[in-house]
Amino acid sequence: MNTRVMARTGRREAERAAKGSVAEGAARAGFTARGVIYFLVGVLALQIAFGDKGHQADRHGALAEIAQKPFGAAMLWALGIGLVGMALWRLSEALFGSTGPNGRKARKRLLSLVRAVFYAFVAYSVLAFAAGSGSGGGSSDKQSKDVTAEVLKWPAGQWLVALAGIGIVVAGVWIAVQALRRSFHDKLKFGALSPRKRRLVDVTGVGGGLARGVVFAAAGAFAVRAAIDYEPDKAKGLDDTLRTFAATPLGPWLLVCVAIGLVMFGLFSFAMARWRRV
Repeated sequence: MNTRVMARTGRREAERAAKGSVAEGAARAGFTARGVIYFLVGVLALQIAFGDKGHQADRHGALAEIAQKPFGAAMLWALGIGLVGMALWRLSEALFGSTGPNGRKARKRLLSLVRAVFYAFVAYSVLAFAAGSGSGGGSSDKQSKDVTAEVLKWPAGQWLVALAGIGIVVAGVWIAVQALRRSFHDKLKFGALSPRKRRLVDVTGVGGGLARGVVFAAAGAFAVRAAIDYEPDKAKGLDDTLRTFAATPLGPWLLVCVAIGLVMFGLFSFAMARWRRV
């Protein structure tokens, strides 16, 4: 009996810690780090749209830009640590449930676990870059092509790549729909926002979420095409996907719109860091 009581007490203490001030700080640092990366990717994409092709509009390109600035190394370490905080916070949600209604449901916990794994990977790539590897995992385009080529060699690899691509398309559509529905309202401390700030959060949340969803869906579609044609070079990372928008009949203006949307998502992430309920 004592063992059971101790186990329950330990679990309650762990849950209290996971929802305490340390966890809140980790989450807010993570949203800030995410905002910095998306903001810079959007700015780099804008430069590409207006003719400066020498930039790389993905996480690797954003990290390279930061590294060139004064105190760039310290900023990279701060970003990596912030993303570690995000991963740990999402893991705590998977273990103990998130705030808000139905936060303990299995579906939401599973989604938090997927996000924890994703942010752990992103944090690792940022910290690897900060540590001096200079690669941060390499460009998103190279990573996409290398991973696709490797998986296509596996038994049923073609199906696996296609299913992964479909999953990314579905994720993109879901992100866009959630943005249009303004589902982020349920996660914000709206009582702390003035009408002007609410409008700003709505504009950046909807515009940024739509742009992010479009990019995800496009990248997933390229993965499906690579699987169907059995050509890994047709898989595209973030940089190549964004450049493809400029090659449409709308010309660079579609890329401009998407790039502005990514900048907006960066600003929205800053708003989440300030006013999200954790």
